[in-house]
Amino acid sequence: MFLNSLKNLFTKKIVKKSLANVKPGASGEKINTVGIVFDESYFHEKEAIVEALSEQGILPQNTDVLVFKNRIRKNEVFDYPVFSHKDLSWQATFRNSDVKAFMEKPFDLLINYYDVEKSALMVVTNLSKAKFKVGFASVSKKLNHFMIDTTAERHEVFTSELFKYLKILNKL
Repeated sequence: MFLNSLKNLFTKKIVKKSLANVKPGASGEKINTVGIVFDESYFHEKEAIVEALSEQGILPQNTDVLVFKNRIRKNEVFDYPVFSHKDLSWQATFRNSDVKAFMEKPFDLLINYYDVEKSALMVVTNLSKAKFKVGFASVSKKLNHFMIDTTAERHEVFTSELFKYLKILNKL
């Protein structure tokens, strides 16, 4: 327990240090590919977000989902790639190949669907090659290009605000 807390502290420090050098780089391109990072601790309706994206014209095959779980049981079966704190090293890198592949994809939009700062989620967001990142206002302001002020449990509000502003920004 103590070592996990210490590891979280170190990795958050690494992320926050690297965020000091980030330059805002939102492009004006239309959105075709979407990556979604979920924290399953607070939100279980992943399909509702994927469905809302498909209703807005983003094809399901152009949507990738990565799910964070606090604890992964041995014989659990998942619909999406899953990772936990155990996949994160002390140097803020991942051992899990699914997470590495997700971070390397140049998504047009990355939706960070978590409203509590956890080091593993912050590292994925920070190291992602996504062109435009969207998340909750309760998470570090430097991680995302656009933030929505609501809670993870209110996914209808999040998606309606997201699509409203993406249309204003001429990304849809």
